Amino acid sequence: MNTTITPPAGTVVHQASGRGHADHGWLNAWHSFSFAGWYDADRIHFGNLRVLNDDTIAPGMGFGTHPHDNMEIITLVTEGALEHKDSMGNHGVIKAGDVQVMSAGTGVQHSEFNPDPAHRSKLFQIWIFPRQRGTTPRYGQYTPDPRERDNQFQQIVSPDKDDAGMWVGQDAWLHLGRFDAGRTAEYRLKRPGNGVYAMVVDGSATIQGHPLDTRDAIGITDVDVLEIKAGNNGAELLLIEVPMQLN
Repeated sequence: MNTTITPPAGTVVHQASGRGHADHGWLNAWHSFSFAGWYDADRIHFGNLRVLNDDTIAPGMGFGTHPHDNMEIITLVTEGALEHKDSMGNHGVIKAGDVQVMSAGTGVQHSEFNPDPAHRSKLFQIWIFPRQRGTTPRYGQYTPDPRERDNQFQQIVSPDKDDAGMWVGQDAWLHLGRFDAGRTAEYRLKRPGNGVYAMVVDGSATIQGHPLDTRDAIGITDVDVLEIKAGNNGAELLLIEVPMQLN
């Protein structure tokens, strides 16, 4: 069943049920775009957004050391924790609410494990194609104040290292917002020609007139402003703004 629909030009709606799914026991993963063993010709990428994975990792389990290159990798831990080690010498724990950015550039190896022997960890991992290939790898993480996303959008990633949040090597911005029932909001795009991929992390919302439930998403191009209204139980939203033209 094809759950990717294109209402008007410039809009694509991805229902949660249409995502790829892989349950490996230690890892329960949902893929918004083609990944690993799941392929959907209609879901390869959204502009420079290549991966949006919704992962649950069992206690004490994780990803062994593996390589990446030429990709901006953003990890948002939403429950539990994730222990990170990499070939740049970084070693630490990313806790729920933290934002991690790894610019893989010329190449880096890393591992990711749930360090808790009794509780699961949950996270979103996002891959964005970089503006420039072959850059020096780098790593960073921080803990944004969750109060700054109450009934507004909080910027957590941008292309400017002096701006709010972590920075990535692409003209991309990530925002989180948590809205009370019935609240309305606008998101104004930062860069002409960019598009926005918006996921309802929790609750429900109407975005540009399209009703969306938990884990549904909508990709929108050719607009300057997104119009958003939270549903009856409120809404938690993740917005990923990216250039639509691949480098």
